[in-house]
Amino acid sequence: MDLNWQNELDVAITVCDKEGSILYMNNKSNATFEKYGGKGSLIGSNVLDCHPEPAKSILAKMLVDESTNAYTIEKNGVKKMIYQTPWFENGEYMGYVEFSLVVPMEMRHFVRTV
Repeated sequence: MDLNWQNELDVAITVCDKEGSILYMNNKSNATFEKYGGKGSLIGSNVLDCHPEPAKSILAKMLVDESTNAYTIEKNGVKKMIYQTPWFENGEYMGYVEFSLVVPMEMRHFVRTV
């Protein structure tokens, strides 16, 4: 069984190493960043070069302190949740994964007590 589910998932997934070099982009990430050259231009480039300030400085700090960053953005009438988190292999910090997914403008929120 070939488990490449992430390639066709309707969530942009971008992976970089701990220096910020882009290692992987799934199909949605490739389409999202197509105007910047997509996989062909971006894989091997540094993720820091893809971000303006203050995002660039925030991401540079995250690469060092291995923290998670989560927020929502709205662009061209589309709201997205961005979740950037470190990834590990055999317990060793290897870099970051960014998940970017479209969410409804008004999103239900539940507080569960049990």
